[in-house]
Amino acid sequence: MFVFKTVKELQYFLATVTPSGIGFVPTMGALHQGHISLIEKSQQQNELTVCSIFVNPTQFNKQEDLINYPRNVSADIELLQCLDCDNEEKRVVLFLPSENEIYPKKIEKSYDFGNLSLVMEAQHRPGHFNGVAMVIERFFSIINPTNAYFGEKDFQQLAVVRNLVKQLRLPVQIIGCPIVREANGLAMSSRNERLTPEQKEQAANIYKFLLDAKQQAKTLTVGEVKNNFISAIKNIPVLQLEYLEIADGNTLLSINDWSEINYCVAFVAVFVGNVRLIDNVTLYKD
Repeated sequence: MFVFKTVKELQYFLATVTPSGIGFVPTMGALHQGHISLIEKSQQQNELTVCSIFVNPTQFNKQEDLINYPRNVSADIELLQCLDCDNEEKRVVLFLPSENEIYPKKIEKSYDFGNLSLVMEAQHRPGHFNGVAMVIERFFSIINPTNAYFGEKDFQQLAVVRNLVKQLRLPVQIIGCPIVREANGLAMSSRNERLTPEQKEQAANIYKFLLDAKQQAKTLTVGEVKNNFISAIKNIPVLQLEYLEIADGNTLLSINDWSEINYCVAFVAVFVGNVRLIDNVTLYKD
């Protein structure tokens, strides 16, 4: 598997191979099967896939979170090598840039994503999506991918990236891929590495309670479903709810009555100890 650490090296390679399609999977490392599912989807649809590993400092609003973010590049490379990386019809290469490669000059950009910049993750992590947009725009300018793949666990991020592409009129198709879960239902996340076995077991209740909400949405009001979820979380001391939103899956705006929309998603952010996890479940979609 080819590993490129500079923009110049990667762009020279891309210019020489001229694949019929380039897929791009941006990651921050600590790879797991969720990431692998994105890469495999890209391999199905593109002759070449570029997977990046870059812990982007501009999207962290807490320095502590940036410092504690799990990093294990050697394990990541070992996992990637289990894929058929060197098959010319579905080749995978790794882009492993430094911060200076991605941000050679100090830049300050500001984006307007409308309501997407005001709710849920944007509200609780100020500046987060601005940082995401900066790095994605930079990666797109370097790689010029045909398709880019993002997991639906980061549902709001996916919406922001789609909005970014629309605003900038970029010739890349954004493809959302389903959440991959551990055997107990916990959504796969790099942050799961920071959980103890006991915390992982308790964190599985997040998904369980979301599934309960999906069932309750058939007979209870929005307020009742939310209250039941909040009460269930409170019964598990290790779980601390940051937010629960029941919202329109298109606009991400909260609703008060099921009749308001025909596509409804429950979004949640929960602290398990000092590890922050997010998840979502579609309650219904007509």
